[in-house]
Amino acid sequence: MKFVDEAKIYIKSGDGGQGCVSFRREKFVPRGGPNGGDGGKGGDIIAVASRSHRTLLDMKFNQHHVAKRGGPGEGSNKTGRNSSDVEITVPVGTIIRDMETEELLADMTGDGQRVIIARGGIGGRGNARFKTSTSRAPRYAQKGLPGEERTISLELKLIADVGTVGFPNVGKSTFISSVSAARPRIADYPFTTLKPNLGVVNIGDYKTFVIADIPGLIEGAHLGAGLGTKFLRHIERTSILLHIIDISKDPFTGAWDDFETINNELKSFSSDVRAKPQIVAINKIDLTATKERLKEQVDIFRENGVRVFPISAVTREGIGELMKEIVRKLATIQVV
Repeated sequence: MKFVDEAKIYIKSGDGGQGCVSFRREKFVPRGGPNGGDGGKGGDIIAVASRSHRTLLDMKFNQHHVAKRGGPGEGSNKTGRNSSDVEITVPVGTIIRDMETEELLADMTGDGQRVIIARGGIGGRGNARFKTSTSRAPRYAQKGLPGEERTISLELKLIADVGTVGFPNVGKSTFISSVSAARPRIADYPFTTLKPNLGVVNIGDYKTFVIADIPGLIEGAHLGAGLGTKFLRHIERTSILLHIIDISKDPFTGAWDDFETINNELKSFSSDVRAKPQIVAINKIDLTATKERLKEQVDIFRENGVRVFPISAVTREGIGELMKEIVRKLATIQVV
C-alpha cells in the first residue's frame, strides 16, 4: 500500500431545510391558524480517527465530501428530517487545518476520536413560529442556514514512543525488524526506506512500546536534500530518539561528526525535535571495520558526556542492554 501523509480535500456540510408556510385546513374548524413546521438540520462533516488506517491514500482518491441538506418543514407542525452526518476516517496522528485561514480544526491523537469539522446549517422556522397576537396568519417562513464549506489540509504525523534517526544505510530498518514484527524493506543502497514503518516491541510482562523507522537523513535535509522534510515531521510526536550510527563505511569521517550533522539537521527543522532525549547506538559491531574503530569512537562520545551502546542488529549483540535503556528512558519521561 502506498504511504501518503498529506492530502487536500473539499468539505461541505448540509444546508438547513426550508421552513414551511401552511395553515390548518379542517372541516368545521374555521380560522385554523398557521401550522407550518421547521426545516430539518443539515448533516455535519465529522472526522473520525482510526488506528486501523495507516495512510491518507483514501483521501487522494476521494477529495469531495458533501453532506445532504435538511428536509423542508411540513404542515401540521411537522419538522423536516435531519440529514445524516458524513464521516471521514483518518489515521491517528492526523492534523486537520483550514487551508484559507490556516486555523487548526482538529488534532486526531486518539483512536475513535470524533471532531466536527464542518457544522450543518440549522433548519428555518415555519410560519407557526411567527404567530403573535397582532399577526394571526403570518405568510412567511425562514430559509435554512447554509452549511459550512471549506477546503482543508490533512497532515499525518505518526505517533510512536521511539523514533529512529541517522544517515541512510546505518541499519535502522534491520534494527526495527530485529526487535519487532515489522518487515521494512532492507537493501544495501541509500534511501531503501521510502516510507516510515511502525513496529510494536514486546518487552515482557505484557508491556510494549511503538518504534518508528524513519527514512534516512543527510546533510541539508531541512532544506529539501535527499528525502528532505517529507518525513521529518514524523519524529515530532515521538517521546525519545534512537540515533543509530555506522562506523564501518568508507571513507569514514568520524562517528561524532555524523552525530553532530544529523543533530544540526534536527535543530534546523525544529528546536523541539532537537531537544528530545536521545539514545545513541553504534551499529554493525559484527563487522571487522567497526570492531577496529569502535573503542576510539566510543571514547570520543564519552569525553563529550554521551553514552554509546554498541550493537549488531543482525546478530542481536548488545540489543538487550539497549532495550533496557529505552525502557528506562521511556519510564522516566512518563513519570515526569
